[in-house]
Amino acid sequence: MNNMQTIKVPKQYLFMLNQLFEIEQKIGKVQEPNSVQRNIDRLKDFFETEALSEGQGLVFHNPIGEKFDETRTDCEATISGTGHDNLEIIEVIKPIIYVKYGQTQMIAQKGIVIVQSKK
Repeated sequence: MNNMQTIKVPKQYLFMLNQLFEIEQKIGKVQEPNSVQRNIDRLKDFFETEALSEGQGLVFHNPIGEKFDETRTDCEATISGTGHDNLEIIEVIKPIIYVKYGQTQMIAQKGIVIVQSKK
């Protein structure tokens, strides 16, 4: 066991694995949900500021509660119920993920959502 070699891994991967480990440990004894949220926020910050090359970042958006119509290009929707007018996003299966570069955002992943007619 003493003759094991060390291999270099990008520090970003180590950072993510350490954060996931902490989350896993905290989930076993969740008494204070804020303790888990701190780790989630750190991971989100990492992706927004460090995961890609200089000046680029990855961010996600949860469109729950937003209006939906057929002209919307950032989501793929399944309609729940019979109505097709005045649609609202009621469930988000996958968030919208953007690559952010300065003030510009480009879609990296369309959101997958369920929509329903608002009463």
